[in-house]
Amino acid sequence: MTSLADPTTIAQLRAEFDGRVIGPDDDAYDEARTVVMGGIDRRPAAVVRPADADGVARIVSFARDSSLGLAVRGGGHSGAGHGVLDNGIVLDLREMRGLEIDAEGRTAWAQTGLTAGDYTNAVGAHGFATGFGDAASVGIGGITLGGGTGFLSRLQGLTIDSLLAAEVVTADGRILEVDAENDPDLFWAIRGGGGNFGVVTRLKFRLHEVPSVVGGMLLLPATPEVLSSFLAEADAAPDGLTTIANVMPAPPMPFVPEERHGELVVMAQLCFAGPAEEGERVLAPFRSLAEPIVDMVRPITYPEMYGPEPEDYHPTVVFRNLFTGEVDRDLAERVLERLDPSDGGMRVAQFRVLGGAVRRVPDEATAYAHRAAPLMVNVVSFYEDPADRSAAEAWADEVAAELHQGDAGAYVNFLGDEGPDRVRAAYPGATWDRLTGVKATYDPRNLFRSNQNIPPAAP
Repeated sequence: MTSLADPTTIAQLRAEFDGRVIGPDDDAYDEARTVVMGGIDRRPAAVVRPADADGVARIVSFARDSSLGLAVRGGGHSGAGHGVLDNGIVLDLREMRGLEIDAEGRTAWAQTGLTAGDYTNAVGAHGFATGFGDAASVGIGGITLGGGTGFLSRLQGLTIDSLLAAEVVTADGRILEVDAENDPDLFWAIRGGGGNFGVVTRLKFRLHEVPSVVGGMLLLPATPEVLSSFLAEADAAPDGLTTIANVMPAPPMPFVPEERHGELVVMAQLCFAGPAEEGERVLAPFRSLAEPIVDMVRPITYPEMYGPEPEDYHPTVVFRNLFTGEVDRDLAERVLERLDPSDGGMRVAQFRVLGGAVRRVPDEATAYAHRAAPLMVNVVSFYEDPADRSAAEAWADEVAAELHQGDAGAYVNFLGDEGPDRVRAAYPGATWDRLTGVKATYDPRNLFRSNQNIPPAAP
């Protein structure tokens, strides 16, 4: 087995990938091995940045034949830091940023080094959109392969519901173009099954006409009545409205009145895709729940939904993800009690109301099999000192247990390093069995294992 200390590893890679290999002795090494999540300090043997699918195939073959581990990095947002590993090769896609827009056919082929912001701005210039998440810096590959929930989910479905085809490099070095007719099992698996089956280098999306939206941030005081009513209104709203509600201490940001800093609030992002006049009517019930602390909801272009992000922000967090049902006033009160910010800690409960177009797709149609779930929750606890991690985990587990209503499922894109049982929870019933079978066909040696891993079925 080739080791990190073996200088021939870097020499061989540099001979094959001129100018695109970063090793431990290079000045750019520390930046290249950094991912979004803080507290992750892994040292790969090399970071390689291919330009196209042929280059990806050569890197995959090199890693396979040398028995080196392989991690694939897109936007670097994996909650478990799966985009980097010790002593192996990081296949970094950030230079693969090609985008071909067919405005007449309403489709786009996008390389997976693009971020959601890159893609959204480019297609938005033509009046189109494809729904990704709620952060511009997320890589389009990772979010798509896990499912993709964001500002347009109730109208368009998950990101995978707009996916028409993909270019995939498999563990044996083949470059396949897959869709509903070609390698349909693989196409099914990559729509929710994550990066377990190959390196996805291009994605073909359906473009939806979204010339403008009524959207932005609405900051409300967090009371049991406001939270429970907000979620009920969001569930009853037309499919054109998607909401994400973060219950958290009000941050010390310029647009928040100083006297409200640290107060428990509902920081909601709302996006209505439709005429402005109709949007104002749809959003009126939310504004009437309480006197808004801040109201930044207005007619905007869809790319403006992505706000600015700190360039060098690497939080250390514990998070728990679950699906749940109705949050009535009593449950809202219990959750708010646990979010009490009096101890100065930053803790967040995020509520994403689903339904709409997400629910109208059958579970068996894709590897994302939680279509009936009405509500997704992320419980997040921030910490700085590693010694505080266990306390953060205990708090997150308690709040998640409070919200649990019998659905044992999880959304793979919001899992951290939580063990195989939680990965299994993301793929209920027959979905898991089918995925392990597809894995056995396309990656029987589990080369692609730096992820929320689905092992190949036994022979």
